[in-house]
Amino acid sequence: MRTVRGWFRETTGGLPRTFWYLWTGTLINRLGSFVLVFLAIYLTQARHFSAAQAGLVIGLWGVGGAVGTTVGGTLVDRWGRRPTLLTAHLGAATMMLSLGFARPLWAVAVGALLLGTFAEAARPAFGAMMIDVVPERDRLRAFSLNYWAINLGFACAAVLAGLAAEAGYLLLFVVDAATTLATALIIFVKVGETRRAPTTSAVKGATSGPPRVGALRTIAADRVFLGFVVLNLFGALVFLQHISMLPIAMGDAGLSPATYGSVIALNGVLIVAGQLFVPRLIRGRSRSHVLALASVVMGVGFGLTAFADAAWFFGLTVLIWTLGEMLNSPSNATLIAELSPAELRGRYQGVFSLSWQVAGAVAPVLGGVVREHAGNGALWLGCAAIGMATALAHLLSGPARERRAARLRHPGAPVVPVTAVQPPPPQSAEAAATAPAEPVGARTPA
Repeated sequence: MRTVRGWFRETTGGLPRTFWYLWTGTLINRLGSFVLVFLAIYLTQARHFSAAQAGLVIGLWGVGGAVGTTVGGTLVDRWGRRPTLLTAHLGAATMMLSLGFARPLWAVAVGALLLGTFAEAARPAFGAMMIDVVPERDRLRAFSLNYWAINLGFACAAVLAGLAAEAGYLLLFVVDAATTLATALIIFVKVGETRRAPTTSAVKGATSGPPRVGALRTIAADRVFLGFVVLNLFGALVFLQHISMLPIAMGDAGLSPATYGSVIALNGVLIVAGQLFVPRLIRGRSRSHVLALASVVMGVGFGLTAFADAAWFFGLTVLIWTLGEMLNSPSNATLIAELSPAELRGRYQGVFSLSWQVAGAVAPVLGGVVREHAGNGALWLGCAAIGMATALAHLLSGPARERRAARLRHPGAPVVPVTAVQPPPPQSAEAAATAPAEPVGARTPA
């Protein structure tokens, strides 16, 4: 008992009160994150849209997310964290209700686009607030606790959403809007503006950095980094089928929305229970090999969905691809941090996050088209093929990535590739922890 108490104190102790208000807002918001989890089922069963039309709507959500991230990031620095976050939450709650009452396809599509914009606009403000209020030495711990809250909320929300859907789909939109407003209320009452006024030296330092055009040219010429971004894009195209096409496939198998909620909740439960043990499991192993294995496991998990016809079988596929997700996460995060030059880290992280936003827009549309024209089996076996091809690409490109990472760690020193997964230094850890992992919806702070 004493050991458990000591571990709990080490994990949660010493963090600022403002952080816990933000953490509480995250948990409440995620507990009510019903809509995106069940949007595909709602569109095909309640609104009677085709799989391709449902994919288009969810894709527009991703397009709106890309716009929201860009606009929100600018407003955070120019207008402030608190007003940006409050405006984004109020806008998201309003659009959530509007989407629930929308009936024609064009109205649903516009609602999804605007909802994605407002929801994603909150993320840069939230991340900036967390960095503002948590000391550097505690940031990785704080973001780990926040990620844990996101997955706990996601697991509970998936089950609760399935039960709520039985009472009527409109209830999903109402509860989601209510929890978003509750989070905004917590921020309004308990959290003040956290942005610090820039000092003279900071302003001068900002003008002395590399020009924006030069930075973009540098990134565009960085083939090693862009190759890694492309591989992440392909992995995301497979992974995000669990939001759009998996619920439709389970509906075709005669399973209820409540069953889908219970099955997809296994993803969050497994991550909450096991993610803390993964770094020890992969320590000392080649990152490229770990990423390749993760791609294979995810490909197998999604590929088996082609043969699933019962709840237990779908649950098994979710458990398999979740293991791949858990292997992918730490290696991915540390590698992207090490491939980013210190003076361009923010822009590099932004470009990497766009791979998730692009996948969020393309994956449901592509999945819907393939499923409608080639069949359910072709979609999931295609996911397996992409997983295998991505794994091979990781093995082939891994040595160049490690040489590049070693060069950035020790400029001017002889290059000795480091293939083991090592804990990132504080600044890299912060970048890895705050970088967007996936588009807004199931498990991202909103």
